[in-house]
Amino acid sequence: MYAVTITDDQSLTLGEADTPEISSTDVLIEVKAAGLNRADLMQRMGMYPPPPGASDILGLEVAGVVSAVGDEVSEWAVGDRVCALLAGGGYAEFAAVDEGSVLPLPDSSSFAEGACLPEAMMTVWANAFLRCGLQPGESFLMHGGTSGIGVMGLQMAKLAGAGTIFATAGSQEKVDACVHLGADVAINYREQDFAEVVEAKGGADVIIDMVGGDYVQKNIAIAKPDGRICNIAYQDGFEASINFLPVLMKRLVITATTLRARPNDAKRDIRDAILDDFWPAVIDGTIKPMLDTTFGFAQAADAHEMLSTGGHIGKIVLVAD
Repeated sequence: MYAVTITDDQSLTLGEADTPEISSTDVLIEVKAAGLNRADLMQRMGMYPPPPGASDILGLEVAGVVSAVGDEVSEWAVGDRVCALLAGGGYAEFAAVDEGSVLPLPDSSSFAEGACLPEAMMTVWANAFLRCGLQPGESFLMHGGTSGIGVMGLQMAKLAGAGTIFATAGSQEKVDACVHLGADVAINYREQDFAEVVEAKGGADVIIDMVGGDYVQKNIAIAKPDGRICNIAYQDGFEASINFLPVLMKRLVITATTLRARPNDAKRDIRDAILDDFWPAVIDGTIKPMLDTTFGFAQAADAHEMLSTGGHIGKIVLVAD
């Protein structure tokens, strides 16, 4: 099969790789589209290796058509239109994945749109709802509101009945997009101190952050008593000097998670919750992916360049010819 491979100098090229073999509980997906994530950039630089047993090919989410199923697979059949969360292997013609990480692609969704959904929706549910227990009426801050995860986070929080929904973004165009997605207060962090804005409006019960660095202390400052802060990435660095006194006084929970290395059973539980709580809204169009740009698999390097500059709104997706 064809696959995007990383050369010794960390360049990307379209080459060949062995078609993955499937286990008894796996499905083999003919990939029609693969979503890009910042984790792909980290893996390309050697900073985020795949978990043991996972493909070393880039790509954490795909949409396509089931081309083969393992002997014990009961949920899927050859020919099904699906999207899926992967531990790796998405930038390729075929990808293998446990059946519990697969979602049915709505007839109304294109493959490119489908590739925007699995990683973002499952990440939001696992962190905002499972880890942080976001409840109806609670205020919610989504950093990076126009990232792939941010787009889903704002819509899912709105649908779940969150109170005041805050978002941060880096331009007026992105601020406007956040409001369209459901944010009550969208903050251009290049022009305003997001902490001052959120604090003036009462603070946040749940905060999802992928920035880290000096955002850590600011998040602590604006969290409400009994607030929960979850980091899903640390784009501005893994280290920070922290004053923990407000953590103590406000009884805060500070946590961090990753999704990629979780066992298949855990991913199935997350997938099942998405199907129950949010997938009907995907089917009826209440929750919509936001697709910025598509590239062919041979243009993966150009797609990575766009992703690294950060000017996009929503997802960048590789599509098969």
